[in-house]
Amino acid sequence: MVKTKSKRLQKKASVRKKIFGTPEKPRMSVFRSLNEVYIQLIDDVSGKTLVAASSLSKEIADQVKEAKTKTDKSAVVGEYLAKVALDKDIKQVVFDRNGYRYHGRVKAVADGARKGGLVF
Repeated sequence: MVKTKSKRLQKKASVRKKIFGTPEKPRMSVFRSLNEVYIQLIDDVSGKTLVAASSLSKEIADQVKEAKTKTDKSAVVGEYLAKVALDKDIKQVVFDRNGYRYHGRVKAVADGARKGGLVF
């Protein structure tokens, strides 16, 4: 029997064919686990991560504890990533939802990053 990819991984491959991060406009990749959310700004030309943030980051630990829901926690992480990216002179990004639906925590990350000042 042949094992097939999950629907999310199929969608991820489809999306990744179309988007590409550069040093001026990196790819903002979102990964969500059961309880946490992780975000990276990736330069696909050199294959390096420029900025990373997660709900486990020590700098925002107090704000994450105050957040009542996982969606609120995701918005806090998005705002923090935007702040760190702007400190490194990154103003524009390409959003990679990583095969997830643009809904809930993924949307909260995007809204938080926009609120923090990133353009995509």
